Amino acid sequence: MNRPVSSLARGIAHVTGSALGPYQTAVVRIGFGATWLLFLLREFPHRHELYGPDGPWSRELAGQLVADNGSFTALLWLDGRVWFETVYAVAVLSAALLVLGWRTRTASVLFMVGVLSLQNRSVFVGDGGDNVLHLMSVYLVFTRCGQVWSLDARRARRARGGRVRDRAGPALWGVLGLVLIAAAVTGRLDGDRFVPALLTGVWLAQALWWLAGRRARGGETRALLDVVANIAHNGALLVIMAEACLIYATAGWYKVQGARWQDGTAVYYPLHLDHFSPWPGLAGLLSASGTLVMLLTYGTVIAQVAFPFTLFDRRVKNVLLAVMIAEHAAIAVVLGLPFFSLAMIAADAVFLPTPFLRRLGGRAARARGRLGRGGGGRAPVPGQRGREDARRPHVGFRT
Repeated sequence: MNRPVSSLARGIAHVTGSALGPYQTAVVRIGFGATWLLFLLREFPHRHELYGPDGPWSRELAGQLVADNGSFTALLWLDGRVWFETVYAVAVLSAALLVLGWRTRTASVLFMVGVLSLQNRSVFVGDGGDNVLHLMSVYLVFTRCGQVWSLDARRARRARGGRVRDRAGPALWGVLGLVLIAAAVTGRLDGDRFVPALLTGVWLAQALWWLAGRRARGGETRALLDVVANIAHNGALLVIMAEACLIYATAGWYKVQGARWQDGTAVYYPLHLDHFSPWPGLAGLLSASGTLVMLLTYGTVIAQVAFPFTLFDRRVKNVLLAVMIAEHAAIAVVLGLPFFSLAMIAADAVFLPTPFLRRLGGRAARARGRLGRGGGGRAPVPGQRGREDARRPHVGFRT
Protein backbone atom coordinates (compact mmCIF):
# COMPACT_ATOMS: atom_id res chain seq x y z
CA MET A 1 0.00 0.00 0.00
CA ASN A 2 2.90 2.31 0.74
CA ARG A 3 4.54 1.66 -2.63
CA PRO A 4 1.77 3.29 -4.77
CA VAL A 5 1.65 6.22 -2.35
CA SER A 6 5.41 6.72 -2.53
CA SER A 7 5.33 6.46 -6.34
CA LEU A 8 2.59 9.08 -6.47
CA ALA A 9 4.57 11.33 -4.15
CA ARG A 10 7.68 10.98 -6.32
CA GLY A 11 5.62 11.76 -9.41
CA ILE A 12 4.15 14.90 -7.84
CA ALA A 13 7.60 15.99 -6.69
CA HIS A 14 8.95 15.36 -10.16
CA VAL A 15 6.28 17.51 -11.82
CA THR A 16 6.36 20.35 -9.29
CA GLY A 17 10.05 20.37 -8.51
CA SER A 18 11.47 21.02 -11.97
CA ALA A 19 10.57 22.20 -15.47
CA LEU A 20 10.89 19.07 -17.58
CA GLY A 21 12.37 18.87 -21.05
CA PRO A 22 14.55 22.01 -20.96
CA TYR A 23 16.36 21.09 -24.17
CA GLN A 24 13.18 20.14 -25.98
CA THR A 25 11.44 23.40 -25.10
CA ALA A 26 14.55 25.34 -26.09
CA VAL A 27 14.51 23.72 -29.54
CA VAL A 28 10.78 24.41 -29.88
CA ARG A 29 11.37 28.04 -28.88
CA ILE A 30 14.20 28.49 -31.36
CA GLY A 31 12.37 26.61 -34.12
CA PHE A 32 9.12 28.55 -34.02
CA GLY A 33 10.86 31.86 -33.39
CA ALA A 34 13.14 31.31 -36.40
CA THR A 35 10.23 30.17 -38.59
CA TRP A 36 8.20 33.29 -37.88
CA LEU A 37 11.23 35.57 -38.16
CA LEU A 38 12.27 34.18 -41.54
CA PHE A 39 8.71 34.43 -42.83
CA LEU A 40 8.37 38.07 -41.76
CA LEU A 41 11.73 38.97 -43.28
CA ARG A 42 10.96 37.21 -46.56
CA GLU A 43 7.59 38.94 -46.84
CA PHE A 44 8.89 42.33 -45.71
CA PRO A 45 8.61 43.89 -49.19
CA HIS A 46 5.02 42.58 -49.45
CA ARG A 47 3.89 43.25 -45.89
CA HIS A 48 1.40 45.99 -46.86
CA GLU A 49 -0.36 43.70 -49.33
CA LEU A 50 -0.46 40.74 -46.94
CA TYR A 51 -1.39 42.33 -43.62
CA GLY A 52 -1.47 46.08 -44.15
CA PRO A 53 -3.74 48.72 -45.64
CA ASP A 54 -2.99 47.75 -49.28
CA GLY A 55 -4.22 44.17 -48.96
CA PRO A 56 -7.37 42.79 -50.62
CA TRP A 57 -8.68 41.82 -47.18
CA SER A 58 -9.64 45.31 -46.08
CA ARG A 59 -9.70 46.71 -42.58
CA GLU A 60 -13.52 46.74 -42.63
CA LEU A 61 -13.71 43.06 -43.53
CA ALA A 62 -11.13 42.19 -40.88
CA GLY A 63 -13.08 44.20 -38.30
CA GLN A 64 -16.30 42.35 -39.12
CA LEU A 65 -14.61 38.96 -38.85
CA VAL A 66 -12.93 39.83 -35.56
CA ALA A 67 -16.25 41.08 -34.18
CA ASP A 68 -17.94 37.81 -35.19
CA ASN A 69 -15.37 35.31 -33.89
CA GLY A 70 -13.95 37.37 -31.02
CA SER A 71 -10.32 36.91 -32.08
CA PHE A 72 -7.44 39.12 -31.02
CA THR A 73 -5.44 41.47 -33.23
CA ALA A 74 -3.64 44.64 -32.21
CA LEU A 75 -3.54 45.87 -35.81
CA LEU A 76 -7.16 47.03 -35.54
CA TRP A 77 -6.52 49.15 -32.45
CA LEU A 78 -5.40 52.11 -34.54
CA ASP A 79 -5.50 53.02 -38.22
CA GLY A 80 -2.63 54.19 -40.38
CA ARG A 81 0.72 52.98 -41.65
CA VAL A 82 2.67 54.09 -38.60
CA TRP A 83 0.78 51.74 -36.29
CA PHE A 84 1.06 48.90 -38.81
CA GLU A 85 4.82 49.37 -39.11
CA THR A 86 5.09 49.45 -35.31
CA VAL A 87 3.24 46.17 -34.87
CA TYR A 88 5.22 44.54 -37.67
CA ALA A 89 8.51 45.73 -36.14
CA VAL A 90 7.49 44.39 -32.72
CA ALA A 91 6.66 41.03 -34.33
CA VAL A 92 10.10 40.86 -35.99
CA LEU A 93 11.95 42.00 -32.86
CA SER A 94 10.10 39.62 -30.53
CA ALA A 95 10.81 36.66 -32.83
CA ALA A 96 14.51 37.53 -32.87
CA LEU A 97 14.60 37.92 -29.07
CA LEU A 98 12.81 34.59 -28.65
CA VAL A 99 15.42 32.85 -30.78
CA LEU A 100 18.22 34.44 -28.74
CA GLY A 101 16.43 33.72 -25.47
CA TRP A 102 16.57 37.27 -24.10
CA ARG A 103 13.86 37.83 -21.48
CA THR A 104 12.05 34.80 -22.80
CA ARG A 105 8.92 35.34 -20.73
CA THR A 106 8.38 38.84 -22.11
CA ALA A 107 9.61 37.86 -25.57
CA SER A 108 7.19 34.91 -25.71
CA VAL A 109 4.26 37.20 -24.81
CA LEU A 110 5.23 39.74 -27.48
CA PHE A 111 5.79 36.86 -29.91
CA MET A 112 2.24 35.63 -29.29
CA VAL A 113 0.84 39.15 -29.72
CA GLY A 114 2.70 39.55 -33.02
CA VAL A 115 1.58 36.18 -34.38
CA LEU A 116 -2.07 36.65 -33.42
CA SER A 117 -2.18 40.27 -34.57
CA LEU A 118 -0.88 39.58 -38.07
CA GLN A 119 -2.56 36.23 -38.67
CA ASN A 120 -5.99 37.35 -37.40
CA ARG A 121 -5.73 40.50 -39.51
CA SER A 122 -5.56 38.46 -42.74
CA VAL A 123 -6.88 34.97 -42.13
CA PHE A 124 -6.39 33.76 -45.71
CA VAL A 125 -2.61 34.21 -45.68
CA GLY A 126 -0.88 30.93 -44.83
CA ASP A 127 0.02 27.46 -46.00
CA GLY A 128 -1.04 25.29 -43.05
CA GLY A 129 2.04 25.97 -40.97
CA ASP A 130 0.45 29.21 -39.78
CA ASN A 131 -2.16 27.20 -37.86
CA VAL A 132 0.56 25.30 -36.01
CA LEU A 133 2.44 28.52 -35.30
CA HIS A 134 -0.78 30.15 -34.11
CA LEU A 135 -1.35 27.48 -31.47
CA MET A 136 2.26 27.07 -30.40
CA SER A 137 2.70 30.80 -29.87
CA VAL A 138 0.09 30.60 -27.12
CA TYR A 139 1.55 27.46 -25.54
CA LEU A 140 5.07 28.92 -25.41
CA VAL A 141 3.89 31.66 -23.05
CA PHE A 142 3.34 29.03 -20.35
CA THR A 143 6.72 27.35 -20.77
CA ARG A 144 10.07 28.09 -19.15
CA CYS A 145 11.76 27.82 -22.52
CA GLY A 146 14.89 29.80 -21.66
CA GLN A 147 16.53 27.36 -19.24
CA VAL A 148 19.25 26.37 -21.72
CA TRP A 149 20.67 27.75 -24.98
CA SER A 150 19.57 31.30 -24.20
CA LEU A 151 20.90 34.65 -23.06
CA ASP A 152 18.71 34.24 -19.98
CA ALA A 153 20.57 31.06 -19.04
CA ARG A 154 23.91 32.81 -19.49
CA ARG A 155 22.79 35.72 -17.33
CA ALA A 156 21.59 33.30 -14.65
CA ARG A 157 24.98 31.56 -14.60
CA ARG A 158 26.77 34.87 -14.24
CA ALA A 159 24.45 35.91 -11.40
CA ARG A 160 25.24 32.86 -9.28
CA GLY A 161 27.20 33.81 -6.20
CA GLY A 162 26.48 37.51 -6.54
CA ARG A 163 23.56 39.91 -6.66
CA VAL A 164 23.02 41.44 -10.10
CA ARG A 165 20.82 44.49 -10.32
CA ASP A 166 18.09 44.02 -12.90
CA ARG A 167 17.12 47.21 -14.73
CA ALA A 168 15.78 45.83 -18.00
CA GLY A 169 13.12 43.64 -16.37
CA PRO A 170 11.27 46.35 -14.40
CA ALA A 171 11.57 48.74 -17.36
CA LEU A 172 9.95 46.22 -19.70
CA TRP A 173 7.29 45.44 -17.13
CA GLY A 174 6.46 49.15 -16.73
CA VAL A 175 6.27 49.91 -20.45
CA LEU A 176 4.16 46.87 -21.26
CA GLY A 177 1.93 47.59 -18.29
CA LEU A 178 1.24 51.12 -19.54
CA VAL A 179 0.36 49.76 -22.98
CA LEU A 180 -1.93 47.12 -21.46
CA ILE A 181 -3.69 49.63 -19.22
CA ALA A 182 -4.14 52.11 -22.08
CA ALA A 183 -5.61 49.40 -24.30
CA ALA A 184 -8.01 48.30 -21.56
CA VAL A 185 -9.15 51.84 -20.76
CA THR A 186 -9.80 52.72 -24.40
CA GLY A 187 -11.76 49.52 -24.98
CA ARG A 188 -9.26 47.98 -27.39
CA LEU A 189 -9.35 44.67 -25.51
CA ASP A 190 -13.10 44.21 -25.85
CA GLY A 191 -14.22 41.10 -27.72
CA ASP A 192 -11.65 38.39 -27.10
CA ARG A 193 -11.37 37.48 -23.42
CA PHE A 194 -8.63 34.87 -23.31
CA VAL A 195 -5.69 36.89 -24.64
CA PRO A 196 -6.31 40.00 -22.46
CA ALA A 197 -6.72 37.77 -19.38
CA LEU A 198 -3.49 35.94 -20.27
CA LEU A 199 -1.59 39.20 -20.76
CA THR A 200 -2.85 40.58 -17.46
CA GLY A 201 -2.04 37.35 -15.62
CA VAL A 202 1.52 37.21 -16.95
CA TRP A 203 2.04 40.90 -16.14
CA LEU A 204 0.91 40.44 -12.53
CA ALA A 205 2.91 37.22 -12.16
CA GLN A 206 6.06 39.01 -13.26
CA ALA A 207 5.44 41.67 -10.61
CA LEU A 208 5.03 39.03 -7.89
CA TRP A 209 8.18 37.25 -9.08
CA TRP A 210 10.22 40.45 -8.91
CA LEU A 211 8.86 41.45 -5.50
CA ALA A 212 9.55 38.00 -4.05
CA GLY A 213 13.14 38.26 -5.23
CA ARG A 214 13.58 41.71 -3.72
CA ARG A 215 12.26 40.94 -0.24
CA ALA A 216 14.51 39.30 2.30
CA ARG A 217 11.66 37.06 3.48
CA GLY A 218 10.39 36.31 0.00
CA GLY A 219 12.01 32.88 -0.19
CA GLU A 220 8.81 30.97 0.55
CA THR A 221 6.81 33.09 -1.90
CA ARG A 222 9.47 32.63 -4.56
CA ALA A 223 9.45 28.86 -3.97
CA LEU A 224 5.66 28.79 -4.33
CA LEU A 225 5.83 30.80 -7.55
CA ASP A 226 8.54 28.46 -8.79
CA VAL A 227 6.26 25.45 -8.20
CA VAL A 228 3.38 27.15 -10.05
CA ALA A 229 5.69 27.99 -12.95
CA ASN A 230 6.91 24.38 -13.11
CA ILE A 231 3.35 23.05 -13.17
CA ALA A 232 2.37 25.51 -15.92
CA HIS A 233 5.48 24.61 -17.92
CA ASN A 234 4.99 20.86 -17.65
CA GLY A 235 1.32 21.14 -18.47
CA ALA A 236 2.03 23.28 -21.55
CA LEU A 237 4.74 20.84 -22.64
CA LEU A 238 2.24 17.99 -22.40
CA VAL A 239 -0.24 19.99 -24.46
CA ILE A 240 2.40 20.67 -27.13
CA MET A 241 3.14 16.96 -27.37
CA ALA A 242 -0.56 16.08 -27.51
CA GLU A 243 -1.13 18.75 -30.18
CA ALA A 244 1.62 17.32 -32.39
CA CYS A 245 0.15 13.82 -32.03
CA LEU A 246 -3.34 15.12 -32.79
CA ILE A 247 -2.14 16.85 -35.96
CA TYR A 248 -0.57 13.66 -37.30
CA ALA A 249 -3.41 11.40 -36.18
CA THR A 250 -6.18 13.50 -37.73
CA ALA A 251 -4.18 14.05 -40.94
CA GLY A 252 -3.47 10.33 -41.25
CA TRP A 253 -7.00 9.14 -40.57
CA TYR A 254 -8.50 11.69 -42.96
CA LYS A 255 -6.09 10.49 -45.64
CA VAL A 256 -7.19 6.90 -45.06
CA GLN A 257 -10.72 7.91 -46.11
CA GLY A 258 -9.58 9.52 -49.39
CA ALA A 259 -9.88 7.54 -52.64
CA ARG A 260 -6.55 8.81 -54.01
CA TRP A 261 -4.75 7.82 -50.84
CA GLN A 262 -6.36 4.42 -50.93
CA ASP A 263 -5.27 3.68 -54.50
CA GLY A 264 -1.75 5.02 -53.88
CA THR A 265 -1.76 7.97 -56.32
CA ALA A 266 -2.33 10.96 -54.03
CA VAL A 267 1.30 12.15 -54.04
CA TYR A 268 1.31 12.33 -57.85
CA TYR A 269 -1.14 15.25 -58.15
CA PRO A 270 0.52 18.00 -56.03
CA LEU A 271 3.78 17.32 -57.88
CA HIS A 272 2.12 18.61 -61.07
CA LEU A 273 0.47 21.74 -59.67
CA ASP A 274 2.12 24.96 -60.84
CA HIS A 275 1.83 26.59 -57.41
CA PHE A 276 3.65 23.68 -55.75
CA SER A 277 6.35 22.94 -58.32
CA PRO A 278 9.37 25.21 -57.79
CA TRP A 279 11.52 22.48 -59.33
CA PRO A 280 9.49 20.92 -62.17
CA GLY A 281 12.35 18.64 -63.18
CA LEU A 282 12.66 17.18 -59.70
CA ALA A 283 8.89 16.77 -59.39
CA GLY A 284 8.77 15.04 -62.76
CA LEU A 285 11.58 12.71 -61.75
CA LEU A 286 9.73 11.66 -58.59
CA SER A 287 6.39 11.18 -60.32
CA ALA A 288 7.86 9.21 -63.23
CA SER A 289 7.95 6.01 -61.17
CA GLY A 290 4.56 4.63 -60.25
CA THR A 291 6.11 2.36 -57.64
CA LEU A 292 7.84 5.29 -55.94
CA VAL A 293 4.62 7.33 -55.92
CA MET A 294 2.74 4.42 -54.36
CA LEU A 295 5.41 3.91 -51.69
CA LEU A 296 5.45 7.61 -50.81
CA THR A 297 1.66 7.73 -50.64
CA TYR A 298 1.22 4.69 -48.43
CA GLY A 299 4.33 5.52 -46.40
CA THR A 300 2.97 8.97 -45.57
CA VAL A 301 -0.33 7.55 -44.32
CA ILE A 302 1.31 4.79 -42.30
CA ALA A 303 3.80 7.17 -40.67
CA GLN A 304 1.14 9.71 -39.69
CA VAL A 305 -1.31 7.16 -38.32
CA ALA A 306 1.37 5.19 -36.46
CA PHE A 307 3.32 8.11 -35.00
CA PRO A 308 1.24 8.64 -31.81
CA PHE A 309 1.46 4.92 -31.01
CA THR A 310 5.25 4.79 -31.42
CA LEU A 311 5.68 7.03 -28.37
CA PHE A 312 5.41 3.88 -26.24
CA ASP A 313 8.64 2.55 -27.74
CA ARG A 314 11.62 4.89 -27.65
CA ARG A 315 13.64 3.28 -30.47
CA VAL A 316 10.75 3.00 -32.91
CA LYS A 317 9.70 6.55 -32.09
CA ASN A 318 13.17 7.92 -32.82
CA VAL A 319 13.33 6.12 -36.17
CA LEU A 320 9.89 7.31 -37.24
CA LEU A 321 10.67 10.82 -35.99
CA ALA A 322 13.70 10.95 -38.28
CA VAL A 323 11.48 9.78 -41.15
CA MET A 324 8.92 12.51 -40.43
CA ILE A 325 11.58 15.23 -40.29
CA ALA A 326 13.07 13.99 -43.56
CA GLU A 327 9.61 14.00 -45.12
CA HIS A 328 9.00 17.61 -44.10
CA ALA A 329 12.42 18.60 -45.44
CA ALA A 330 11.50 16.98 -48.76
CA ILE A 331 8.17 18.84 -48.80
CA ALA A 332 10.03 22.11 -48.26
CA VAL A 333 12.21 21.50 -51.30
CA VAL A 334 9.95 19.62 -53.71
CA LEU A 335 6.64 21.41 -53.05
CA GLY A 336 8.11 24.81 -52.13
CA LEU A 337 6.57 24.98 -48.64
CA PRO A 338 9.56 25.87 -46.45
CA PHE A 339 7.71 27.60 -43.62
CA PHE A 340 5.10 24.87 -43.29
CA SER A 341 7.92 22.33 -43.07
CA LEU A 342 9.89 24.41 -40.57
CA ALA A 343 6.81 24.76 -38.36
CA MET A 344 6.17 21.02 -38.40
CA ILE A 345 9.83 20.19 -37.75
CA ALA A 346 9.78 22.61 -34.80
CA ALA A 347 6.72 20.81 -33.44
CA ASP A 348 8.42 17.44 -33.95
CA ALA A 349 11.44 18.69 -31.99
CA VAL A 350 9.57 18.26 -28.71
CA PHE A 351 10.07 14.49 -29.12
CA LEU A 352 13.80 14.60 -29.84
CA PRO A 353 15.94 12.55 -27.40
CA THR A 354 17.67 14.51 -24.66
CA PRO A 355 21.11 12.84 -25.19
CA PHE A 356 20.99 13.79 -28.87
CA LEU A 357 20.17 17.41 -28.06
CA ARG A 358 22.93 17.60 -25.47
CA ARG A 359 25.45 16.24 -27.95
CA LEU A 360 24.20 18.75 -30.49
CA GLY A 361 24.69 21.55 -27.96
CA GLY A 362 28.21 20.30 -27.21
CA ARG A 363 29.13 20.34 -30.90
CA ALA A 364 27.73 23.85 -31.28
CA ALA A 365 29.81 24.98 -28.29
CA ARG A 366 32.97 23.48 -29.81
CA ALA A 367 32.24 25.11 -33.16
CA ARG A 368 31.75 28.45 -31.41
CA GLY A 369 35.04 27.93 -29.60
CA ARG A 370 36.86 27.34 -32.86
CA LEU A 371 35.32 30.48 -34.37
CA GLY A 372 36.34 32.44 -31.28
CA ARG A 373 39.95 31.31 -31.58
CA GLY A 374 39.94 32.12 -35.27
CA GLY A 375 38.71 35.66 -34.55
CA GLY A 376 41.54 36.34 -32.12
CA GLY A 377 39.26 36.75 -29.12
CA ARG A 378 39.22 34.84 -25.90
CA ALA A 379 37.54 31.57 -26.75
CA PRO A 380 35.65 29.36 -24.32
CA VAL A 381 37.03 25.93 -23.61
CA PRO A 382 35.64 23.61 -26.31
CA GLY A 383 32.94 21.34 -24.96
CA GLN A 384 33.06 22.87 -21.50
CA ARG A 385 29.32 23.43 -21.39
CA GLY A 386 28.68 19.85 -22.53
CA ARG A 387 30.93 18.45 -19.78
CA GLU A 388 29.17 20.60 -17.17
CA ASP A 389 25.81 19.24 -18.34
CA ALA A 390 27.17 15.69 -18.17
CA ARG A 391 28.32 16.15 -14.57
CA ARG A 392 25.15 17.87 -13.39
CA PRO A 393 22.14 15.65 -12.57
CA HIS A 394 19.57 16.16 -15.29
CA VAL A 395 15.83 15.96 -14.89
CA GLY A 396 14.07 15.62 -18.19
CA PHE A 397 12.53 13.28 -20.71
CA ARG A 398 13.93 9.83 -21.08
CA THR A 399 13.27 9.73 -24.81
